[in-house]
Amino acid sequence: MTNYTFNQLLNKKSVIQKKLNLYHPSSIKKQFLITSNKMICTTKKIKLLLHSINTYISFIMSNTQQLQDFTTQVRRDILRMVHAVNSGHPGGSLGCAEFLVTLYQDVMKRNEGFDMNGIGEDLFFLSNGHISPVFYSVLARSGYFPVAELATFRKLNSRLQGHPTTHEGLPGIRMASGSLGQGMSVAIGAAQAKKLNNDSNLVFALLGDGELQEGQNWEAIMYASAKKVDNLIATIDLNGKQIDGTTDEVLNMGSVKAKFEAFDWIVLEIAQGNNIDAIKAGLLEAKSKAGNGKPVCILLHTEMGNGVDFMMHTHAWHGKAPNNEQLAKALEQNVETLGDY
Repeated sequence: MTNYTFNQLLNKKSVIQKKLNLYHPSSIKKQFLITSNKMICTTKKIKLLLHSINTYISFIMSNTQQLQDFTTQVRRDILRMVHAVNSGHPGGSLGCAEFLVTLYQDVMKRNEGFDMNGIGEDLFFLSNGHISPVFYSVLARSGYFPVAELATFRKLNSRLQGHPTTHEGLPGIRMASGSLGQGMSVAIGAAQAKKLNNDSNLVFALLGDGELQEGQNWEAIMYASAKKVDNLIATIDLNGKQIDGTTDEVLNMGSVKAKFEAFDWIVLEIAQGNNIDAIKAGLLEAKSKAGNGKPVCILLHTEMGNGVDFMMHTHAWHGKAPNNEQLAKALEQNVETLGDY
């Protein structure tokens, strides 16, 4: 069965509609025949096909809208969590909201409940742990722990620390990621463990582009290809910004794509990294490339602060909380969809 993108389906619908108009019964008596690829279709059959495509498109649009509503609520969570304690990292969290929502709600295979070993399911590791607000929100709203617990973010005795930690026993957290540059190594180890356990499921990881300036990443990247860790899909959040400015200004890394390719990885790009349909298509393509002897890298082009106009196109909101007035303005741009905690 051929897998079509959303736009391709729309195009197919348009083509079929034109054919229906061309061979309308008013111009030809009752029925017509079209010979194509050794198939003969009647008007009734084409109309049935058009109905099926319409139904499928409606399903896709409905699913996309659900994911968008989920994402909008996650953005509200991020903003409110950071504002409440006047501390945290909203910029990168907002930029990765669509990605993590799509991954957890639509792409990744997850078992009910949480087990640290993760046998028989896909695993996810967050390397750039400072974007914990988006991670906590997605985990809570995916059923890992009560949504109400988001109100404890960064507070004393909370399980929701500023950077995720495993000793707090928070379901969904598989590694402590306060120090940047370590997530790739952990994900590779987990992927190799799955191979040893004859577990055919995948391991996903998310890294920031700024943290690729950490040398440990490149040792791990070299190791993964040399050891054919082909059940690993590592996504790089390419927003081009970090705490002190743009990544080019702080430490220009040149072409990240060329570097991963030089280390013999399969490299895919999602140019519209804040578009749910594009993310879904990119992740599904990455999954199709897994198991071919090479690890897979996705370069996800996102906008830091996405969804809040005054937080976008700047690195200023990397680690700064909005004040009361700014929060109100940001929330106006992201209406409540699933209910605030």
